[in-house]
Amino acid sequence: MAEKTNEENQLWNGTILQDASQGLQDSLFSSESDNSLYFTYSGQSNTLEVRDLTYQVDIASQVPWFEQLAQFKIPWRAHSSQDACELGIRNLSFKVRSGQMLAIIGSAGCGRASLLDVITGRDHGGKMKSGQIWINGQPSTPQLMRKYVAHVRQHDQLLPNLTVRETLAFIAQIRLPRTFSQAQRDKRVEDVIAELRLRQCANTRVGNTYIRGVSGGERRRVSIGVQLLWNPGILILDEPTSGLDSFTAHNLVKTLSRLAKGNRLVLISLHQPRSDIFKLFDLVLLMTSGTPIYLGEAQHMVQYFTSIGHPCPRYSNPADFYVDLTSIDRHSKEQEVATMKKAQSLAALFLEKVQGFDDFLWKAEAKELNTGTYTVSQTLTQNTDYGTAAELPGMIQQFSTLFRRQISNDFRDLPTLLIHGAEACLMSLIIGFLYYGHEAQQLSFMDTAALLFMIGALIPFNVILDVVSKCHSERSMLYYELEDGLYTAGPYFFAKILGELPEHCAYVIIYAMPIYWLTNLRPVPELFLLHFMLVWLVVFCCRAMALVASAMLPTFHMSSFFCNALYNSFYLTAGFMINLDNLWIVPAWISKLSFLRWCFSGLMQIQFNGYLYTSQVGNITYSVLGDTMVSAMDLNSHPLYAIYLIVIGISYGFLFLYYLSLKFIKQKSIQDW
Repeated sequence: MAEKTNEENQLWNGTILQDASQGLQDSLFSSESDNSLYFTYSGQSNTLEVRDLTYQVDIASQVPWFEQLAQFKIPWRAHSSQDACELGIRNLSFKVRSGQMLAIIGSAGCGRASLLDVITGRDHGGKMKSGQIWINGQPSTPQLMRKYVAHVRQHDQLLPNLTVRETLAFIAQIRLPRTFSQAQRDKRVEDVIAELRLRQCANTRVGNTYIRGVSGGERRRVSIGVQLLWNPGILILDEPTSGLDSFTAHNLVKTLSRLAKGNRLVLISLHQPRSDIFKLFDLVLLMTSGTPIYLGEAQHMVQYFTSIGHPCPRYSNPADFYVDLTSIDRHSKEQEVATMKKAQSLAALFLEKVQGFDDFLWKAEAKELNTGTYTVSQTLTQNTDYGTAAELPGMIQQFSTLFRRQISNDFRDLPTLLIHGAEACLMSLIIGFLYYGHEAQQLSFMDTAALLFMIGALIPFNVILDVVSKCHSERSMLYYELEDGLYTAGPYFFAKILGELPEHCAYVIIYAMPIYWLTNLRPVPELFLLHFMLVWLVVFCCRAMALVASAMLPTFHMSSFFCNALYNSFYLTAGFMINLDNLWIVPAWISKLSFLRWCFSGLMQIQFNGYLYTSQVGNITYSVLGDTMVSAMDLNSHPLYAIYLIVIGISYGFLFLYYLSLKFIKQKSIQDW
């Protein structure tokens, strides 16, 4: 047994020593051969400590309430079941310092995600039964988290039409302290680009699934760069290599290893890293069913398991072998019980071996008890906690930055803008040519009324789907940025509303102008301006309604359904399908809130009030004052100026609800509900 142990150690050590001879190969096949550091964390040395953590996961809370309703379950009763709760983490303790990279590995369901949620304060749907998280010797609080910790989520949430440099530059405007000059902000952006090896794609769009941009690995580096801009001391990454090929994943982890050597504490969670990635780790935490099986230096992992009777076969990846060794096999009840018993015995053995160690790390030799993996440079003594120690930009600068980012991202999306413009133009021409050619013969009253109703009712309906889809595509990014404290709901609210006004104005102009002149409505400039302003207001009101639905409801389908249902209610009670006098009490109250009713009423007054309408029935020609016909449809109950004020009031009501939704409803993506 001793001979076999020595053989395995020689194999592992020999593998490490071969790294020096692979320099030429790395320079040929890896874009990460440059190990220089462009900037380091120059603040105080940081520690992250987990003490006796036991965390209970509420499985029922992980199911969104709307899915519970779809399964005919009452949401608040589902949480009361004790069977829906299980221990996600059991008796976990560790201590990590600056200059170290700790990798949390294990099979699916081992507790990696729960551990990161607890550390970052995102323990939604769970409860800490015991234990504490300590940062630099203090119990963790949201304020401490924002001061020292940067969290890179598993899914990249970036605006696709901005370039890499623009993405980082906009974040630098709102994340770096207001004492920074523009030159300092630009330098920080360039330092991050150089540190993450993004120079070759700095002027390339970020892109996404539908828009061609940078590669997946480069996009992941941009997400890291967004957090790295404020130079945090602790960097936590959730599945950073998820979805990447092995070569790109290896380069990314090399970057993280280099960042750790820059006096940072790096904590990452991975499933089963390949062997060359495993060699980059300083520390490894192997978990199964929420319990630690091994916690110590990566290079000592084989030695530890060999000493307890589980040597790693020659030429095998230690990460693969030991994750498989500790995984729970649920193919049958017997196998599940046997593998669970084995995992529990390994966990108990490890806890026994590290008992009495202050950092709970297994050491290969007793003399290593008080030594770390890296020695922090003594030259890095300045405290430059730029993230929160200094005063961050105010609301005005946040608004201006978000406004410029909104404009830049929207107007880069030329295909979408052209499609929307073509849609408005095509609909305008179709309606216009349908009523075209009546210069000599006046349209009948009902034909004109139908035309005005279509003008006010058709184009807002097309806006709903566009606004809802755009809001839900940006929703998770908004949630993450609000959670990170980049800005508050107020600046985003005004930037969102005002940033979409240019597109809104162009859309209404393309739609409203051709219809008015093609259909030979009253050719008076004053009446045209009144007509255009009312159409502009009703389309804006519809956009505000779509924003409310997008912020209040968790999914795209629920938001679009709510908007369609509300819009159809307004459509049917607008006074064209049925006279307003004939509505019973419920639809009558709905009609009072229907912006389509007020738009139709205003357009009818603009076209007919004060106008002598002439009609011919057979050989009899008679003239009727337009006010009389509008009053017969109960559309003259309010003066024209009051109609404008009512539509503006409804718009402000929707905008107020939108602000409240941003302020008090977490704008999570569908994956996080």
